[in-house]
Amino acid sequence: MARIALGVEYDGSDFSGWQIQKDGRSVQATLELALAKVADHPVKTVCAGRTDAGVHACAQVVHFDSDAVRRNRAWVLGSNSELPDDVNVCWAHQVAPDFHARFSARSRRYRYLVLNRPVRTALCRQRAWVVYPQLQVERMRQACVHLLGEHDFSALRASGCQAKSPVRTIHTLEVARRDEWISIDVCANAFLHHMVRNIAGLLVRIGKGEAESDWAREVMLGRDRTRAAITAPARGLYFCGVEYDREFGLPDGAASARALGLLPGGQT
Repeated sequence: MARIALGVEYDGSDFSGWQIQKDGRSVQATLELALAKVADHPVKTVCAGRTDAGVHACAQVVHFDSDAVRRNRAWVLGSNSELPDDVNVCWAHQVAPDFHARFSARSRRYRYLVLNRPVRTALCRQRAWVVYPQLQVERMRQACVHLLGEHDFSALRASGCQAKSPVRTIHTLEVARRDEWISIDVCANAFLHHMVRNIAGLLVRIGKGEAESDWAREVMLGRDRTRAAITAPARGLYFCGVEYDREFGLPDGAASARALGLLPGGQT
C-alpha cells in the first residue's frame, strides 16, 4: 500500500466547502470520485487544511493510500480527466507511510484579497471582497504588530469553532497594496475556524478609519468575539500553501501561488 500526496487547486465558488457533507457539493467528494476511477478502488483523502464554502485554494495538499501501481504523471493526468473545471491536481508524489497532510504540516499560509475601489466588480465578484471606502494600508500594517506571535485568538475565531485550544502562533502577517488591490498574507502554525476572515475584517475596519491601530490589541486582550469586527466574506480567501519538512521531498506549493500573484512579490 503506497501513500500518495497531491497538490490541488480549486475555485471554491460553487462548493459547500472541502469536507464531504450530506447535502451540498464538496471538493473532497469530487476529488475522491475522480481518484477512485484512476485507482480502480474507493479512495479516502485527507487535506492539509479544510476550507469553508466559497473559499479557494491554489496550493492545497492532500494524501491518500492506494495499492494501485500508477506513475505520478498518471495520477495527475488521470484524475484531471475526471475532474470538473473548478478542481485541478497540479502534482503527485509518493511519500513515506508516516506522512500526513494535516499533522505533518509545520505551517500554513493564506491570502485574503480586497478590491478597494468605489464601484463593484463584474469579473472578480467571487474572487475578492470589494470595499468601497479608501483603505489606509499603513494603519492596517501597524495593527498587524498586535497579532504576531503566540496568542489566545478567542476574539478572532468563529463562535462554533471546535478547536480544543484558542492559542495559535502567527509567524508573519503582511498587508500590501498594488493599485486597487490589497492583500493580507498570513502564515501560522495552524488556524482556528474563520480566523483569517476575522483578521481581515478587523484590519479592514481599522483601514477605514473606524478604529485606531491599537484597537487590535484591545480586541485580542478582550478575548470576546462579539466585540471584534465582522467576518470578511469567504470569496476573498485563498489557501496558499503548506510547509513540510524537506525529508518528505514535496514540491514547493507556494510556486503556483506566486505565479498567480497570490503571494507577496512587488509589494508597495
